[in-house]
Formats: sequence, C-alpha cells, structure tokens
Amino acid sequence: MISILHPQPLTAEVFKPFGDVIEIRGNPESINYGNTQKFANLAIIKAAGGIATTHLYRSTPPVYPFALRVMENHPLGSQMFVPLSGRPYLVVVAPKGAFDANAVRAFVAGPRQGVNLAPGTWHHFNLALGGISEFLVVDRDGPGENLEEVALDGSILLEAP
Repeated sequence: MISILHPQPLTAEVFKPFGDVIEIRGNPESINYGNTQKFANLAIIKAAGGIATTHLYRSTPPVYPFALRVMENHPLGSQMFVPLSGRPYLVVVAPKGAFDANAVRAFVAGPRQGVNLAPGTWHHFNLALGGISEFLVVDRDGPGENLEEVALDGSILLEAP
C-alpha cells in the first residue's frame, strides 16, 4: 500500500515531540551595548559521551513525488540543521523508539527555521526545495554507535508542498 505524505508548516509546538525549532521567538535580551538582540536557549545540543561538531551539508532537491528509502536516528546525540541558502526545505521525522512507518510526519521548514532533532528521533536526510541548499549542521562525534538506519520499501511518497 502506498502512503502519501503532505508536509505541514513547521511550528515549535507541533515539532516538540521530535526536537526543537530554531527561529527568532520570545523576548530578546539586549546585549553588546544595545547593538545586539539575543534570543537565547533555542535548542540544547546533546552529545552523550562525545563532543559537538559542526559541518556544512549541501543538498540537491530530489524530484517530487519522492519515495522515502531510508530513515535514521542518532541515539547518543541531537543533530541540528540550520539553513544557510535562504530557501525552505522539508523535514521528515518519526517518533523515537521502534520505527513505525505509520507515524512518519513531514514539515515545511521556512528559510529562517532550523531544527534540532532530539536523540533517537527517526529522520530522513533534509530535502531541499527550490534549488541546491546548504545547511550548518551540529552533530555528535565520539565513541559509541550513534547511527541506526532502517531501509524503506518506497511505499511512502512525499509530495512537494
């Protein structure tokens, strides 16, 4: 049976079971002699037994509808993606625990929204929209197995928003 995912807008409230949305929100603190507004504590980076590292990823948009082929999770640390190219992108996730294909959700992240995936959250790699897109990625590095993958049979199709 084919399942079709229709991405919904990304908000901090609906994404909470999967992690954090990184975006300007709340009341800023004025710092640097009034020249800077600080929006603090937007996400907590977790790196059990390791360190937080940064990377740049460059993603090419697939052809939609797109058949999901793999989901992964990182049980020992969070993984943060912050878009750098000024384009929206798609975030596909499922809850922690045993992978459940019926629980997969898709979100449209705005060009100024990042996500911090909670440890153990199942996710697909980021899916660019509108052109090649770059992301700043904060990830865990260190000892221990921090990658679990599950192969999918292509029966979950993702529609472009």
